[in-house]
Amino acid sequence: MAARIAIIGAGYAGLSAAVELTRKGAEVVVFEASRVMGGRARVVEKDGYRLDNGQHILLGAYTETLRLMRFLKVPPRRLLTLPLTLHAPGRLELRAARLPAPFHLAWGVLRARGLTWADRLAMLRLMRFLKRRNYRLDADYPVSELLARTRQTPLLRELVWDQLCVAALNTPPEAASAQVFANVLRDSVGASAAASDMLIPRVDLTELLPVQAAVYLGMSGVAIHTATPIRGVRRENGRFRLDGDPGWNSDFSHVIVATAPYHCAPLLENFDETSQLRQQIASFAYEPITTVYLAYDAGLRLPQPMLQPGGPIVQWLFDKSWSTGEPGLLAAVISASGPYQALPREELVLQVHRCVEALFPHREVRAPAWSQVITEKRATFACHPGLSRPRVQTPVKQLLLAGDYIDSPYPATIESAVRSGLQAARQVLRTAGAPD
Repeated sequence: MAARIAIIGAGYAGLSAAVELTRKGAEVVVFEASRVMGGRARVVEKDGYRLDNGQHILLGAYTETLRLMRFLKVPPRRLLTLPLTLHAPGRLELRAARLPAPFHLAWGVLRARGLTWADRLAMLRLMRFLKRRNYRLDADYPVSELLARTRQTPLLRELVWDQLCVAALNTPPEAASAQVFANVLRDSVGASAAASDMLIPRVDLTELLPVQAAVYLGMSGVAIHTATPIRGVRRENGRFRLDGDPGWNSDFSHVIVATAPYHCAPLLENFDETSQLRQQIASFAYEPITTVYLAYDAGLRLPQPMLQPGGPIVQWLFDKSWSTGEPGLLAAVISASGPYQALPREELVLQVHRCVEALFPHREVRAPAWSQVITEKRATFACHPGLSRPRVQTPVKQLLLAGDYIDSPYPATIESAVRSGLQAARQVLRTAGAPD
């Protein structure tokens, strides 16, 4: 019987698996429950706006994502490339230099505005601490403990390390894995200037890669069934069948489940041998991400594409005029759990507006003409120390997983999703006897 692979989920993990398998000549069918591709990194259409369900930036260290984009011929201009920049108006301005590592970061720290010499030495002390250990800690513990061990200053914690931890791991420093945080630092600011570059999409997240992947797959004869929820997977006579497959009598040699982790259980429950795996996934805790979009008049513009506005709620504020060319449209990002979750929508919008007002003390900032709050309640798994994450291969032969939660050195990011999809595809190719 010929190899025929079903991929459940058309997010970044599922589509990267589909592209890799198709590139190698395998027969693939993709199923997606939503009408929109992209998973938890997708576009949402509201009142004439095309909004991302959450603000994502890529890093130069996202090697597999960028390689896939090049293969799909995604135009480079779809990413706004900036050197690593931390900008908190009136408090901190740090920009990595265009120099070889480690001078790109050292020069940026030396020239940073708002840092004392104690701050500068503390930052370099942390990076030396990690580099001496080759970024491998003796044991995993919270990021807050790592910062305490390396005597980071209160200002650095507030404006640099805590912000980077929440941005990368979407988990508060007191509960976040120091080892995963070290991995992120190793392959970004600890690697090279290019690796630490911030890449801000100029198009929505569905248009950035999923649409281009769908064009490639469609031209290669791959069927993508959107608005087609798969309710279960079963095995008959050595082949897989999917409950919900519109081709009800079709069967598959392999299945890649590329959904969010909390959607996995119903797809695995027909297999007794996955009981422990399902329990492992069910034990995950999750963290939210809320994005508050505010539409101001076209004359309002931030001095940077993204900055740290300060205050107790918003970590990052994006000015979409710099990236997508939408004047006056700001996106405020609130990562991880916190007291803000108890606020009514109107109060949350008001708090973010006051945050914007504080950035323009010498001019009147009128209330936004339009606003939208988008919350992904389970945006990512909580990246706790020592968290056990599942592997691509399940206990069921030729039934695989893909997603940003799969075991890897990195937290739940687009790069993690893409890498897991590629890993699953290559595992299929090995078991199917195709060239890898």
